[in-house]
Amino acid sequence: MDFTGQAAIVTGGGRGIGRAIAEKLAQKGVHVAIADINPDEAIEAAASLTSLGVKAMGIKLDVSKAEEVKKVFEDVRKEFNKIDILVNNAGITKDTLLLRMKEEDWDSVMDINLKSVFLCSREAIKEMSQRRYGRIVNISSVAAFMGNPGQANYSASKAGIVGLTKTIAREYASRGITVNAVAPGFIQTAMTDILPEKVKEEVKKQIPLGGLGTVEDVANAVVFLASPDSGYITGQVIHVNGGMYM
Repeated sequence: MDFTGQAAIVTGGGRGIGRAIAEKLAQKGVHVAIADINPDEAIEAAASLTSLGVKAMGIKLDVSKAEEVKKVFEDVRKEFNKIDILVNNAGITKDTLLLRMKEEDWDSVMDINLKSVFLCSREAIKEMSQRRYGRIVNISSVAAFMGNPGQANYSASKAGIVGLTKTIAREYASRGITVNAVAPGFIQTAMTDILPEKVKEEVKKQIPLGGLGTVEDVANAVVFLASPDSGYITGQVIHVNGGMYM
């Protein structure tokens, strides 16, 4: 996969899956902007990439704010001269059963997980359309396809990403822009590390491959979809879940 001279933005790239994606892209020679609500994590993650011989910048971004998104994308264009790849990875959870869910918890999850994909993709496509090339990869979830008790807001937001992915893919295929999604299953991250061991063992029983995935498993799929080699794939979802959902 030849990424020579390309530049990417990874939202929520300060840690976890987003950071693994940023690292994999940098290993391929991609200049990477890590945009994260936590500026310290973004800057530290970006600094760790420079040893790979690429340009990297860490920048604070609330992906639910249109004006912040616009400014950050302008700053990245000034730094890298272009944006070839956008990975919409930023996301949060605010879990509880439906009857206990507060309206503000529904809204905040929708804003960070789904509205952000609209805002960031809109900014990226402005330039990608002009150059007639671009790769957008959105991070969905197995919860979008199976549902998950206590995650009505999260599951709905991740399902919305799938529909949005397919629509943008249809709208901009003629401009040389591909838009795909990756739907991780249970991945070993700080979020799953805090689960009780009994819960993790029950989850593993639902996974034919018998264990949790790694952030590298997800990153590998994202990097393929972000590459020139995936040029005839658009509007698709790659499931990275060990067979939990087929």
